[in-house]
Amino acid sequence: MTQTAKALLVDDRRENLMALEAILQGLPVQSVAVESGEAALKQLLVDDFAVILLDAQMPDMDGFETASHIKRRERTRHVPIIFLTAADKDAQLALRGYAVGAVDYLTKPFDPWVLRAKVSVFVELWVKTRQLAAQSDVVRERDAQWRVLTDAVDEATTLLRAEDDPQARQRALDVLEQARWGHTA
Repeated sequence: MTQTAKALLVDDRRENLMALEAILQGLPVQSVAVESGEAALKQLLVDDFAVILLDAQMPDMDGFETASHIKRRERTRHVPIIFLTAADKDAQLALRGYAVGAVDYLTKPFDPWVLRAKVSVFVELWVKTRQLAAQSDVVRERDAQWRVLTDAVDEATTLLRAEDDPQARQRALDVLEQARWGHTA
């Protein structure tokens, strides 16, 4: 039940989305391309993403507003956002990007290998986080089973320490057998 990591690509220009998809090709990530901030927010309601590549300058809802909405939602606030923009290296735009929660801000033209490396890191972190969550679930389940067994042993011990009653011994054995096979009394 291994889930594939996904990257959300957000740009109002189809040719930019196609270029991003080509850059990410061959990485262990599924690209999901959308052409607006609104479409990105809708996509984030139905899918989980390892990383978001977000164009800073788009009509209607720009990348900064989109990022602000993403970071306000509990479900998406920890998804890393890399801003991509054709704007000149305006320090104010980069600062604005970081202020709304971006982890990086790249200006075009950027080195595709650098972008691939950055996306790879976030995909690997996403995969490791999922693995840790699965291991944590297993540990919680084993802890619950251990508590049931411990409670059964405690109950059986109490019954056995009771008066010299053959019925108490039988009830203690029944409790232990039920716990052994995963049933509760």
